[in-house]
Amino acid sequence: MNPTRRACLRASAALAAASSIPWLGGCADFGPGDLPGSLAYRPKGVRGVALRDGVARTEIGSTVVTSVRDGSATMPLDENFVPGVPLAQVRQALDDAGLGSASVTIPFTVFVVERRNRRLLLDAGNGSFGAPGAGRLLANLREVGIDPASIHDVLITHFHGDHINGLRDADGKLAFPNATIHVPAPEWDWWMDDARMRAAPAAMRGAFEATRRVFAPIAADVRRFAPGAEALPGIATIPAFGHTPGHTGFGFEDGGHRFAYLGDLANVVALFLRHPDWAVRFDMDPETARRSRRRLLDEAVAGNWVVAGFHWPGSAMGRVARSGDGYEFAPLVP
Repeated sequence: MNPTRRACLRASAALAAASSIPWLGGCADFGPGDLPGSLAYRPKGVRGVALRDGVARTEIGSTVVTSVRDGSATMPLDENFVPGVPLAQVRQALDDAGLGSASVTIPFTVFVVERRNRRLLLDAGNGSFGAPGAGRLLANLREVGIDPASIHDVLITHFHGDHINGLRDADGKLAFPNATIHVPAPEWDWWMDDARMRAAPAAMRGAFEATRRVFAPIAADVRRFAPGAEALPGIATIPAFGHTPGHTGFGFEDGGHRFAYLGDLANVVALFLRHPDWAVRFDMDPETARRSRRRLLDEAVAGNWVVAGFHWPGSAMGRVARSGDGYEFAPLVP
């Protein structure tokens, strides 16, 4: 065994002991000079390629992860987008990232995981209920030869509309007719509580109604998991509460490489990775969201994970590294 692999095995064992995530498997076979340490590092066995605009495919060990763009939404940038932070400071952060600051564009990206003879979908996109530039998931899946009927399981991070509305079209037809749907139990309990819906402010009623439109007809068939347990064999669930009460990511390990889909842990990368203590207005419990963000991004850096985010740029999959008091993101496929 070469010394770098021996060191990696020691580090992997220590990380597994410290991590809150029940990872499976061992350590990558690093060669001399291959130890991780910067965004220039690319783990062996992790390869990404762009298939077409909005679609990229990455191999992580023997698992294939395809990122499929569902579109994007552009909204005016105002003082409510990052509560408690002066608008001038938010605009400066966007300008520093070369994004412009008159408005903010938020992409939506869904992930297909092909692993152990199963095809999994991580979140379901907007369907026909989102912004004019969204709802392209089904067309983009078909463009790269993925039949929605071939999806075995859909794993949902949380119940905001841009993640669940794509499960069912406007006529009530299931978009992924052969799939079993898996959701976090605390998310289900919170949003499907009729008393809570009746007491909710008017601005939240639409979210409760969307949850019932999507899930009520299939409630008996929806599988609910406890965050921290496996959702499926070899698929870990990652508690990431704060954005919503049950917000949960998903991860796996293959050939020593760790992948984690973190959902809405961080919205706009230039704002909430660079400034992880800021909170987007969509975070329902900002303080818990901040703690989840710091904890999981620190674990991602320490463990050299391949990470993915629903609203992240490029292929929305890549690596994070520390940058000052925050983090930076480098997509595997720009």
